[in-house]
Amino acid sequence: MKVAVLGASGRAGSEITKELAARGHAVVAIARKPEAIPVASGVAPVAGDASNADALADLIKGVDVVVSALHFDVPAQTLLTALKTAGVPRLLVTGGAASLEVAPGVRLIDTPDFPQEWKAFAQGGIDFLDALRPETDIDWTFFSPAALLEEGPRLGHYRTGTDQLIVDDKGESRISFADYAIAMVDELEAHDHPRARFTAAY
Repeated sequence: MKVAVLGASGRAGSEITKELAARGHAVVAIARKPEAIPVASGVAPVAGDASNADALADLIKGVDVVVSALHFDVPAQTLLTALKTAGVPRLLVTGGAASLEVAPGVRLIDTPDFPQEWKAFAQGGIDFLDALRPETDIDWTFFSPAALLEEGPRLGHYRTGTDQLIVDDKGESRISFADYAIAMVDELEAHDHPRARFTAAY
């Protein structure tokens, strides 16, 4: 497939870009600082600012799918408008974990131990998902990571779920950026969660 990655120079975006390239996909890697995008066969680095829907539409024309690894300061509507203008049918989003449930009706962000300093950013992810839910023209998928998305080895395995936080036998919810990227590209290829949210963790 031909895939545009937004935020391709960031920690998640760079790992997703490398994983796509390793599997033979053609990648249009878009970032404000293209010099920081990983160099790999099949990766075309492009300077771009996703906050402008018209400019973004020009950059993504001709791709099969867009993977967004942006922060949530770019609204969902901006990306959806750009995809519709460019005629791109599918969007995968690097989401947040805060809206995952830790118990029926209790989200991670609602728990007493959720760090106060993370709440504003986390709410941005929740608002982004809420904006995607009614969308019917674009085939979207929102990929919430584990509670801790961190630097670490590429283990090559993970467990998936939908709306509940996945924890291990120690009660921890973790995944490395490298394995998150594997799960993202697996979803792109398998298309298991159309117009839905899913999650992955060890």
